[in-house]
Amino acid sequence: MKHSAFHVSLPCYSVTKTKNFYIDTIGAKIGRHSTQWVDIDLFGNQITFTKSGEFSFIYKSYKFEDTVLPSFHFGVILDEKTWDTVLKRLSEKSEKSTVATTFLKDKKGEHTSFFIEDPNGYVVEFKRFKGNEQVFAS
Repeated sequence: MKHSAFHVSLPCYSVTKTKNFYIDTIGAKIGRHSTQWVDIDLFGNQITFTKSGEFSFIYKSYKFEDTVLPSFHFGVILDEKTWDTVLKRLSEKSEKSTVATTFLKDKKGEHTSFFIEDPNGYVVEFKRFKGNEQVFAS
């Protein structure tokens, strides 16, 4: 199966703070940009952040196994080496601690994730599966 990159467009409070977070903290690449918007290359996926002023995504959290997770979040699935590199980078650069959690241990879909919040309040998840066949295992 051929994998295609995704695109999502989200509002942001500050293009500069958002760009700095994704480029300097996470290590993503910058794409096209202006003072009003920026395209971020997040591991081959395009996220467009557009300056919008005040906005609100009101959402409830949910419990998955023993961990409370935000209902509204997005993320990327990475290979083990890249995932480890990003986790190390975020542990060194982020003021908030980054804790990795394994979900579905010894079950179909086993994966390890960590989450970080960006300057706009979005929660970004980084996943590493035990094997590629586990991504959509049911």
